[in-house]
Formats: sequence, C-alpha cells, structure tokens
Amino acid sequence: MEFPIGQAILAEFMPAEKRGRYVALLEGFWPIGFICAGLLSYFILPVWGWRGVFVALGVPSVFVLIVRRAVPESPRWLESRGRIDEASEIMGAIERKVAAAHGRPLPEIGIMTINPKEARGSAGFQELWQGPYAKRTVMLWLLWFFALLGYYGLTTWLSALLQQAGFAVTKSVFYTILISLAGVPGFLVSAWLVEKWGREPTCVFTLVGSACMAYLYGRFAGQGGSPMLFVPFGLGMQFFMFGMWSVLYAYTPELYPTRCRATGGGFASAIGRIGSLIGPYLVGVILPATGQFGVFAIGAGCFLLAAVVVWLLGEETKGQLLETVSP
Repeated sequence: MEFPIGQAILAEFMPAEKRGRYVALLEGFWPIGFICAGLLSYFILPVWGWRGVFVALGVPSVFVLIVRRAVPESPRWLESRGRIDEASEIMGAIERKVAAAHGRPLPEIGIMTINPKEARGSAGFQELWQGPYAKRTVMLWLLWFFALLGYYGLTTWLSALLQQAGFAVTKSVFYTILISLAGVPGFLVSAWLVEKWGREPTCVFTLVGSACMAYLYGRFAGQGGSPMLFVPFGLGMQFFMFGMWSVLYAYTPELYPTRCRATGGGFASAIGRIGSLIGPYLVGVILPATGQFGVFAIGAGCFLLAAVVVWLLGEETKGQLLETVSP
C-alpha cells in the first residue's frame, strides 16, 4: 500500500528534469533494506529462529508512521480537487524554506489563474481505460506482471535452489546476500540512466540484462559448481533486476494524471503482485521437470516478454511536465 503513495507524492514534488532520478533513488532504498534484512536474518536465524527474524523486521515499520507526519500533502492533488487555498499554503511554506536556504527572496513569477470549476475531482478505475491511458494501462499491467513473475519466481527460491545444489543453509543465505549487494550500484546506475537515456530505453535495457544474467546464472549455479562460476552472473542478475525496479517506480507514476496517479500505480503494482504469487508456485511445479536451468530460463523469458511490451507500447516521458505527459 505504501509504494504507490510514496512514488506518487515524490513525483508530484520533483521538477521535471530531476523527477525520474529522485523517484528511482527512492525505490533504490528498497534493495538497501533488502540487503540489511538479509544480514539481520543471517545473524538472528541461528540464535532466535524464524520467529525472531519476523519480530526484528517488524520493528522498523513503526518508523513509517513517524516519517509520514512530516510529509506534506501534494499541492497538485489539492489543486485537482479545487482546494486551492490549501495548495497555496503548502507551496508558500516550501518557497519560504527555499528563500531561507538561499538567503534571499525568490524571484517574482507569473501567477497561473486556476478556475476551481475545472477541478476534475477524484477519478475512478474507469479513467485508467479512457483515452490515451488505456494503452498505457495495458503496457504497465503486462510489464509489471511479467517483471514480477520473473523476479519473485527466481529470488524467492534463490536460497533454496542453492541448498538443492548442495550448499549448506548458512552458505546459501550468505551467497544470496552477497549477490544482492550488486543491487546498490544497479539502482544508482538506473537512476542516472533514466535521465540520460530516458525511461523507455533504460527499462528495456535493464529487463534484457536481467534476462541474460538469469539465463547464465541458471546455467552455472544448478549443479553445485564453484561459486567463482555462478556468483559473477548472480551479481549481474541482481544489478539489472534492481535497476529494473528503479525504472518501474520512476516510469509508472508519470503515465497517469494527478487525479488517478496513485490509483494507476497501485493497480499496476497489484497486477504485478499476482505475478509475484504465481512465480514461486510455478517454479515449484516446473522444477522437478526442467531442473534449475529450466527455472532460470523461464524467468529470463518473462523478462524478455516485459522488454518487448515496453518496446512496442511504451512512451517516453523524460524531461516533460507531468501535466504535459498526462493532462
């Protein structure tokens, strides 16, 4: 529930030329948390068991409630509902902070007159399927579905597959954490590329890279070979997959207007979660028939399908005002 709200708020606060980078960096803290959770589990699991891990990882969620109290409402959202005075109050507070930080008054700018009658109000699910948003919804739903099916189908089983290949539990957890470290440079590179190349080419690049690395990782990790053979491909796989996550969260909120931005992002994410439920189950079904190599080959195929969807149906949004992309 928190993801689409956070990405929508940040997208509506950031200037157009830096919006993609900052939203991508926001999502990038997810792999940092993922790695920290893995390290915490590595040390707690042998002592307290899985229940202790769950309790320890539940504590940080309390901080979300504290942080949320310091986040202002989006002026764009308030304006879209005709609450002009509240939007102006928040913008005035931001301008005063900027002026204080620079030590001088802000330059005068033209005032945009807004007719409250033009406020569109709330938008329901049906608007996701109207006008240009229908094509975008199809693209995003397919992208999220196949990307998350491939991602969760592989990563949920990653440690267990290493155990099946002959590695001890502690070793499998260690290697899983190790290859996850590549996610940090992965999301940083992605955050740079979304403004350098654009959203669409960066998304295709990270998906194709994920597919290639997943295929090669499955080729070398399934037989319990030397870590020197499969760890480099595991690092590459996580590099591209976490880069993919950053593009997903930077790209999605830009394709809907303020009145349904969080709704559109939330539904796309929800469709992706269906894929994340199917993926691990599918792996359990096909593993006995195809072995580990077949599992990773199918995961790679999911990433390639997602890349084709973006290549055929995607639209570039780099550097454009949100109101221009999604009026």
